[in-house]
Amino acid sequence: MEPGTSLSANGNRGWPAAPSRSPRPAAAGSVRRRPSADELPQPAGEEGRARPRPAPSPAADASKRGRHHDLPSKPERLHKALAQSGVGSRREMEELIAAGRINVNGQPAHIGQSVSPGDRVKVNGKLVNLRFSNRLPRVILYHKPEGEIVSRNDPDHRPTVFTSMPRLSAGRWVAVGRLDFNTSGLLLLTTSGELANRLMHPRYQLVREYAVRILGEISDESRQRLLEGIDLDDGPAQFASFQEAGGEGANRWYRVSLFEGRNREVRRMFEAVGGVVSRLMRVRYGPIALPPSLKRGQVLELADAEVKRLLAGFDMENPEADRPPRRSRER
Repeated sequence: MEPGTSLSANGNRGWPAAPSRSPRPAAAGSVRRRPSADELPQPAGEEGRARPRPAPSPAADASKRGRHHDLPSKPERLHKALAQSGVGSRREMEELIAAGRINVNGQPAHIGQSVSPGDRVKVNGKLVNLRFSNRLPRVILYHKPEGEIVSRNDPDHRPTVFTSMPRLSAGRWVAVGRLDFNTSGLLLLTTSGELANRLMHPRYQLVREYAVRILGEISDESRQRLLEGIDLDDGPAQFASFQEAGGEGANRWYRVSLFEGRNREVRRMFEAVGGVVSRLMRVRYGPIALPPSLKRGQVLELADAEVKRLLAGFDMENPEADRPPRRSRER
């Protein structure tokens, strides 16, 4: 399957094609890394192989978005507006409202309350710049290198992926799942907490595909165990697919996929059958594959049409059905 095709493994419809834009470097001050010589091999004839793309051309800062006109916003439910603004999921916002941690115009909020542009909403005492649903959420792909964490708070003060994200005038970036400190590859981020929640929710059965380098070989017996299911400390786990992907000497590459994203799950599964993971890279999340031209430390933003198709795949309403298109950004 090529990156520009929809994923059919989970039966979802209306998924967007792979991004068509050229990738842009991460925010100023971050280190742009290039793949090492032992980068992921692409075995001939593999269904998920991506066609080569030309190297990205220099582009403007990803945080510089063209100015555009918004249609007047209608009142919306408070928990929905907060989720759309990237504060959290709708359920999380309802829990905060019930706990009395949100107020509107100086008064405690209540479940089912609506808000309009101009209302002052505070979450835990902090003013939130609400993003109403007449604006599409932003969605970006980030090629995470090893050595970064997917968290804003780290007692060890390690580098975080959020320092590489484009700056926002309102809201915040919400990571769709996590990648371990020593795991690289595709990480999705969005300004919509509701969209992030759906991308992570188990009921949508979105596949996660990884390229794994193993020290040594995995026997046929171990491979069968991993496909049929093994017991981990936090419950049973199994791969949905398992393919050989080449390699020389002591190292062997494999392509595996699964429909969940528990902590260090891929590594723990291989460890359970005696495998030693020397490198792990996520190459697909649900309908979106890691573009070959997206180098480590670079970000790539989905176009409006691609975001709309992504929303439609989750039966989420189209917030810009009657809105004039955005102006093209300067390159």
